[in-house]
Amino acid sequence: MRRAFTITLKALAGCVLGLVVLVGCQTIRNSGHTPAPEPAEDVLRVATYNVHYIILGQDTGPWSRGDWERRKGPLALAFDDIDADVIGFQEMESFARGSEGQINLTLDWLLDNNPDYAAAAVGDPAQFPSTQPILYRKDRLTLLEQGWFFFSDTPDVIYSRTFNGSYPAFTSWAEFQDKQSGILFRVVNIHTDYASLSNREKSVALVAERITPWIEAGETVFVIGDLNARLGDDMINDLADVGLRFAPVSGSTFHFNRGINLFGAIDHIAVAGKGRLAAGPFVLRRQYDGEWPTDHYPVIADYDLGLPD
Repeated sequence: MRRAFTITLKALAGCVLGLVVLVGCQTIRNSGHTPAPEPAEDVLRVATYNVHYIILGQDTGPWSRGDWERRKGPLALAFDDIDADVIGFQEMESFARGSEGQINLTLDWLLDNNPDYAAAAVGDPAQFPSTQPILYRKDRLTLLEQGWFFFSDTPDVIYSRTFNGSYPAFTSWAEFQDKQSGILFRVVNIHTDYASLSNREKSVALVAERITPWIEAGETVFVIGDLNARLGDDMINDLADVGLRFAPVSGSTFHFNRGINLFGAIDHIAVAGKGRLAAGPFVLRRQYDGEWPTDHYPVIADYDLGLPD
């Protein structure tokens, strides 16, 4: 979910709060929380988490730099709770008008506080968009390659606007080798446009086009992220058609920054190739230190890389 949509969702959330009393929607804070158990030693824990951007030019108000000071501690606790081997983030961005993208408060905070992790899918912002990093455990995984493509008619042009000219949206990806098994796999981290169905459809078609050669070559490919689509939607089915198997996430993964669980999951984890779902998926629907770290819940799944589904 991106910038202008935040205003729309907040307005909608205000209306929903009144409707909740009348129709009894699922809105109880911390309801539906499924704690993730300790992962087994022989599985790979994969996660996805939309952490919302920070507005550097604002000192107060929602998603401001001041607000970041409130939620950075809870976010660190959520990261510990996730306990993933590899986790893709969306909206990990600190921006201001005229900003060149050199500042990423959230990425720096998590790396400074978690020295066992490194960041993939990052680089010089002039050459590599670093707002969808993929963090990984350094003692478990070796980074082999990384890349990106934008959801546009010119996907290999950095920061090119979407198919209808709206804010840039893109895919980041990284290839890893599992040090335990020697198995290679890719993680494809996507965030589609919230506002335009045609943009989302074309974006997913592009993802399917780009990952198909990897899948046909027998690679293990994880596709994770904020798809702004639910299981059963045509876009999810289009990705399943090229070989992706989606973890069956149930319930909400976006909660309006208020714990309002109004509609089905839009954040997903899928795999093609080897990778049997061993446990999960788990959705951490809870606050940390009495705060919501962001307006999405993290989604987690454990996979056995040595076995096909």
